Amino acid sequence: MDLAVLVYQLTQNFPKSEMFNLVDQMRRAAVSIVSNIAEGRSRGTDAEFIHFLYVSRGSCTELETQILLSDHLGYLTEENRERACEICDEINRKLSKLITSIKA
Repeated sequence: MDLAVLVYQLTQNFPKSEMFNLVDQMRRAAVSIVSNIAEGRSRGTDAEFIHFLYVSRGSCTELETQILLSDHLGYLTEENRERACEICDEINRKLSKLITSIKA
């Protein structure tokens, strides 16, 4: 949830020309991370939950790529890029551990 809020905050000052392109993609990916975790948890089976955790992890990796692209385009400060990427890395590690623990 915190990452999604951060992405909304970071993209507020992106150029207007990116509003329906990169900004929209980044926001959808960030919301997708937490949404897929919630949806998967409500499905009722471990297999379905794991599937949605993988989707969430994919969205997190997608967002990290978009953050790096935004940095290369000069839309993010180094500090904001590092903070967002650190959160993405942490989420990916936690998702991987959760997937492993459910499979065990």
